[in-house]
Amino acid sequence: MIGIPVLLLLFYVSYQWRNRRLDKLLKAGLQPSILGHISNIRRRTKQLLLLLVLLFLAFAGANPQWGNKKAKVMAKSADIFLLLDISQSMMAQDISPNRLERAKRFAENLVNGLRGNRIGLVLFAGEAYLQMPLTSDYAATSLFLRTANTDLAGTQGTVIGEAIELANKAYEEDNNHHKMMIIISDGEDHDENALAKAEDVYDEGVVVYTIGVGTPEGDFIPYTNANGASDFKRDDSGKLIKSQFNEELLVNVADEGGGKYYPLLAGQQIIDDLEIELEKLDKREIEQKSFTDYASYFQYFLFAAIILLIIEFLLPERKTKA
Repeated sequence: MIGIPVLLLLFYVSYQWRNRRLDKLLKAGLQPSILGHISNIRRRTKQLLLLLVLLFLAFAGANPQWGNKKAKVMAKSADIFLLLDISQSMMAQDISPNRLERAKRFAENLVNGLRGNRIGLVLFAGEAYLQMPLTSDYAATSLFLRTANTDLAGTQGTVIGEAIELANKAYEEDNNHHKMMIIISDGEDHDENALAKAEDVYDEGVVVYTIGVGTPEGDFIPYTNANGASDFKRDDSGKLIKSQFNEELLVNVADEGGGKYYPLLAGQQIIDDLEIELEKLDKREIEQKSFTDYASYFQYFLFAAIILLIIEFLLPERKTKA
């Protein structure tokens, strides 16, 4: 649309330039006798027609489209909560670059693989936090995953049971279809409530899957001390603390929750298998409204431009003889 005032300006400049040229070439008194047969009204009409031709051609080139049918589509969707461990032990580097970063990358890939379902996010360490309720806004979910870090946790620990309970409360009360939780953790601290909570939510129709982050060898936990220097976490006696990967806990949580356990290093195989598991769940039907048909209208502007161009061509500048 910015080209329209530019074209108007060009026509105005052209008109003024033409008049100045005539003033220089002809004396004012001779112009009526030489140009008397030219109709100024018709000449300006032809200029206006050319301007309209260019305007309609510009609209035609933009190919305007409008949706002319709004359809309601019923789609099946599962409700999935990702429960991500952000405790200090997740900073251990037995998995490069560290457990947390590797878990976040995997979680983003998982979100992309589970598109079409509603996804929520719970972060947990010594406490659990509802970071994002169930949503189909996958870009926002990925953003929250990328920004997750240990500083978001007010207290340290691994309260898997509390995270399960919090996610379960975030489900809609009137939704009786099966739901899914996916816990991504190193399971370092044994949570006595985790097994009981997993069993409870399974009885309510929620299937719990766990993904273990770490290696049996474990690793020391990087830490920045009060002076800002890099160090490793130590106990009260000054001895280095080595993070232990608690795979057994995660296996048991998945068993009690009716799901499966996966090691994070299985990568894409986990996502493929979870997609198969999803097909086994009862999914809730949701109504999606979308424009399903878009019509192009460029031909109308093109037709108008052609008609105006023909009129401009056939319209003479000479005055009609009386």
